[in-house]
Amino acid sequence: MNWWTRFLDFISPRLCVVCGQRLAPTERSLCGVCLFHLPRTGFYLKPLDNPMAQLFWKLSPVQKAAALFYYQPHSETAQLVYRLKYNNRPDIGENMGRVIANELQQSDFFSNIDVLLPVPLSSKRLRQRGYNQSEMLAIGVSDITHLPIVTKALRRKEFHQSQTKLNRWQRQENVADTFQLVDDSHLKGRHVLLIDDVCTTGATLIACANALKDVEGIRISSLTLGFTKD
Repeated sequence: MNWWTRFLDFISPRLCVVCGQRLAPTERSLCGVCLFHLPRTGFYLKPLDNPMAQLFWKLSPVQKAAALFYYQPHSETAQLVYRLKYNNRPDIGENMGRVIANELQQSDFFSNIDVLLPVPLSSKRLRQRGYNQSEMLAIGVSDITHLPIVTKALRRKEFHQSQTKLNRWQRQENVADTFQLVDDSHLKGRHVLLIDDVCTTGATLIACANALKDVEGIRISSLTLGFTKD
């Protein structure tokens, strides 16, 4: 942190998005205590067979899957996702992307991944929000792993109703055929890691994977910040 950033932090302290306590100069988005207490899934230890990976079995070609922590709506840790998406805090995405990558590098999760592909937003939602939270996470992951990010391969054709209040099957129907492959030039023969903020039923990631599945030689895996536990 340079002197100017330290000065700004002195006159306008940065606060932890979970507990609201002042952040230390080396902390980003979360204080050390809240970061330590995130309810981690450990899915990266068994990326081919865990509750998240099982959501994709027989429904899409997703191979391995992982999420950093268990997400529970309205919990303190849910503030991470809420503020990332709705409080104009793209920095949270980048910071948490770095956290995810640093922790998953303890294993070989990234060893055969070739490119990162953040789940796209509809053009309307992107204009409203000003950024794609999944792309911010991908930027953070890329900072640590040095994997390239592909953002022009998929297009979200239109925005359906919010997924928030829908059950699993309604979510599947809501996003079915929503994504369109528009450029596969950077995907052929590659292992693509889909990145999103939260996986609840897997519907959005399944729709993305199914839009990509006919690309020549493609392999697909997924990574999210949160995973909604039943």
